[in-house]
Amino acid sequence: MASPTDTLKWSTQLQVAQPNRRLVGDKITLPQSALEALLAAAPVVSVQNASRNATSSFDPFNPYSFAAERYAREALQDRQQQLPHPLTFRIVNPRNGRAVYAGIREFSAEEGTIGLSSGLKEALGLQDGSSSSTSREDTPSGDVAMTNGMETSTSKAETVTIHAKQLPKGTFVKLRPLEAGYDPEDWKSLLERYLRDNYTTLTSGELLVVPGARHERFRFLVDKFEPEGDGICIVDTDLEVDIEPLNEDQARETLDKTLAKKSRQQELPEGTSSGGSLNLETEVQGRVLPGDYVDYELKKWNRDQDLEVVLQVADEDSSLDVLVSPFSAQQRSKPREDEHVFADLSGRPTKRIKLSHTSIDMETAESVNVAIHAWQDPSQDSTDESLPIPYTLKISTTISDSVTADDLPPELSDDEVICKNCRQVVPKRTLPLHEAFCYRNNVLCPKCSGVFLKNSDAWRNHWHCPHDNEHGNDLSSRRKHDSIFHPESPLQCPSCDFQAFDLSILAHHRTTTCPGKEILCQFCHLIVPQQGPDDPSFTDAEVLLSGLTPHELADGARTTECHLCNKIVRLRDMKTHLRLHDRERLSRPKPSLCSNQICGRTIRYEEESRVRKEQLGLCNECFGPLYVTMHDPEGKLLRRRIERRLLQQLMGGCGKSWCRNEELCKTGHKNVTGGQDRVVSAKDGLPMIKPIMDRLAQGDTSGLVFCVDEPSQTRRNLATMMAGEGEYELSWCAKALEEERGDVGKARDWLKDRAPKVGEVVV
Repeated sequence: MASPTDTLKWSTQLQVAQPNRRLVGDKITLPQSALEALLAAAPVVSVQNASRNATSSFDPFNPYSFAAERYAREALQDRQQQLPHPLTFRIVNPRNGRAVYAGIREFSAEEGTIGLSSGLKEALGLQDGSSSSTSREDTPSGDVAMTNGMETSTSKAETVTIHAKQLPKGTFVKLRPLEAGYDPEDWKSLLERYLRDNYTTLTSGELLVVPGARHERFRFLVDKFEPEGDGICIVDTDLEVDIEPLNEDQARETLDKTLAKKSRQQELPEGTSSGGSLNLETEVQGRVLPGDYVDYELKKWNRDQDLEVVLQVADEDSSLDVLVSPFSAQQRSKPREDEHVFADLSGRPTKRIKLSHTSIDMETAESVNVAIHAWQDPSQDSTDESLPIPYTLKISTTISDSVTADDLPPELSDDEVICKNCRQVVPKRTLPLHEAFCYRNNVLCPKCSGVFLKNSDAWRNHWHCPHDNEHGNDLSSRRKHDSIFHPESPLQCPSCDFQAFDLSILAHHRTTTCPGKEILCQFCHLIVPQQGPDDPSFTDAEVLLSGLTPHELADGARTTECHLCNKIVRLRDMKTHLRLHDRERLSRPKPSLCSNQICGRTIRYEEESRVRKEQLGLCNECFGPLYVTMHDPEGKLLRRRIERRLLQQLMGGCGKSWCRNEELCKTGHKNVTGGQDRVVSAKDGLPMIKPIMDRLAQGDTSGLVFCVDEPSQTRRNLATMMAGEGEYELSWCAKALEEERGDVGKARDWLKDRAPKVGEVVV
């Protein structure tokens, strides 16, 4: 019988559609007619149910019954058309002969067209214009990698030939980085996720461009794979990936950069501090070079108190900024200049950030990441040696007042006055002399009320931003302010088409609605972008109402079985479903325990009223020996039978080796006291029973103690021990042990899922 892989044959020629940003990796889109043609060309395969025998007398060791079973299965088997999975194709550019393998994304392209990702267009030598040329990029080792080269053409739309081609499952692939200095910690997880999400096939000589964080791009050449051929399929297979440098020079350069990076991370007197952990109310001193970051982490703090992050810089240096990002399932990245939640980017030498404990970012935070960043002046050469900038960082729970003593008006005495030029307090008798000197040497800024020496560099370089209230005293601070808040060209988000003319707006976008923002999915438990190509948009009503990210909404559509009721529930609905179970748990009626003081059985809620009225609260097993068919409306005969049974236990015992009824059973007393036999006559036993019978006549059944079977007695003892812990009532503990047949571990799980705790009520 032929498999779909061997017999699926289909090919056609299609025009390349307009660029589509949703297509990445090796994904293509085909028209609906292509799906119909593929189904028509799909082979007919046999689908049979091998879980049951077709003949009743089948014996695999009997050749006659084996042959009969084979013929019966062939007659009963279903035959249907089936496409192979996954569908892969070979795409050829007839103008230059280049070929590449691809996987299908969806059948949504316009008729007669094919949608290609930008990587596939580069590999095929296509472009969106009417003219093109071809070129190949030589790698440092002399290998050839396909790049975005084009061939001259007079046609307005390029045409490609596409063939249905199933590829073998890959087991090994060797990639070669095209640049030196790649650190495996930087690209390993990115490469794994990028291949899993965006690739179905790999083509020999293909160029992989893996996007990294903060505008990084990792470029790899597909050099070799197994099994050998032009391409492999990387879906549903264990693929071993090997990274090798292109040549010895690149390997040596990579090693040198790695060692240099590790040496920079060490604490050097002339370098950037290494960062580390932070403690509340503890000052940390460090240094940072221009353009570098120093990362800190606060792990422990009182979640009910606000925090204040204070950065102090000596020498009035305004180039340092403090960036903060709470680390949580929704915020996984370290704070950076273009990606942070809180920041103080002002020109003040002392930076303060107040973190409210009621902030949604702080409520779900596992830790608080703090980064100290030194702004790099673009007018200075990055190769110039710069001295590190010292700073002091502190996180405290004492929120300082924003109004300092310098901001308050001074208190004047009767012989003091304020100078109108420098705003200082001077004695009245020396005011003329002070003003003569002050107006000659000092100048007052009318906008910020700052006082400067007339010939000082601070006054010559003093500036005020025409767009906001920021000001400074040097050209470097102005260039920093303009580059952050008023850049000449829009700032591009590296993960989407968003553009901003303010770095703070870009950072807010990247930590809120950016599709490329990384989150820890609560359903698949992987770090993934919060919005994939197939996920709904942020403006979707279901996304807004659910409080989930687009990825979580799509991933949460998978179903699973509820461990309490065995119903099939969507993952994203499981919380609500479990809350319904929790409400049912709290509103559940309390089970009634058998009135026999050593019995561990409970009474069903439907029978409780009848049992209390007719059976004195005894379970069926305990009441069975007392039952008679005689009419007894007042219960006098029943009380006599109870008296006789109790007296019989006292005088003769029950004869059970497990009995622990010490007070009202001869056998139980002997078992508990270690063999001491107690002889009780009718004359002695009746006074012992009389108080119980008197209470029973008044409706009090607390004195009833009948000998029971061993499992019931054991469950009652275990229930008493569990109830002694104070978490659950005795009746619930007995019910749990009865449901789980005396297994204490399972009974505790039953209580956790189905029983209310002591004092717990429905809200």
